[in-house]
Amino acid sequence: MRAYTLNYLFNDEPRTHRFDLKQTELPVHEAAMHLLALHFGDAENGLIMPAADATPEEILEQAQVVGITRIEVV
Repeated sequence: MRAYTLNYLFNDEPRTHRFDLKQTELPVHEAAMHLLALHFGDAENGLIMPAADATPEEILEQAQVVGITRIEVV
């Protein structure tokens, strides 16, 4: 397991969250997916999550639409 710390803005407020993941790298768009699941995974409306075949750009766009921006993987 590798620990990844994500620094990001959620609705323009600075946030930090740590994920322990098995993967050796964490691209920003995958970090965005983890943050979307963290903040909206339990939402009744599944439209918040990007489609399974979404491109990295579409994932980042969706994150921005719901207020997750400036994601930095540490």
